Amino acid sequence: MSDTGLPFFVYGTLLPGEPNHDRFLRGRTCQERPAVLPGALLYEGPGYPYAVEGHGTVHGALVTAAPGAYAELLGLLDDLEEFLGPGHPRNLYERVAREAVPAPGVPHEPGPGDSGAREPGAGQPGPGQPGPGQPGPVRAWVYLAAGAVARSLRTGGTLVPGGDWLSRRPPPARRTP
Repeated sequence: MSDTGLPFFVYGTLLPGEPNHDRFLRGRTCQERPAVLPGALLYEGPGYPYAVEGHGTVHGALVTAAPGAYAELLGLLDDLEEFLGPGHPRNLYERVAREAVPAPGVPHEPGPGDSGAREPGAGQPGPGQPGPGQPGPVRAWVYLAAGAVARSLRTGGTLVPGGDWLSRRPPPARRTP
């Protein structure tokens, strides 16, 4: 399968309610749904997180570009994440294709990265894997910390508990009328 037209898995400041969501995604997407990225860890950064390959799960969202907006969105996100090209020495993040799993109970519409494949009679799902009747993995672009950044985080970085960027701070206080 070609990686052209894949949805994006976002996990930090591009999530709904975060500072870059409206700036980069509003009006450029046709679907946003909660999802997890198995096989990754989330680290604190200077106001934004870094995902690094590892034994964990990162919580985020699968974002599908609106018709006609894919090239623009890809360029905007590459610029935001300081991705200059595969393996470029000045990359802050690498854009890589990985399998993300839509959250259970969320309506699922097959997209270009959807594997749709299921093995009949497969056993119990593992962490971050779909159970019976749940949507399967979706191939998506994700921005992972580039080599030097990832090495630094693994040796001295601060993990985000539970791999959930939004859980790092308390929810806003309720207002009373």
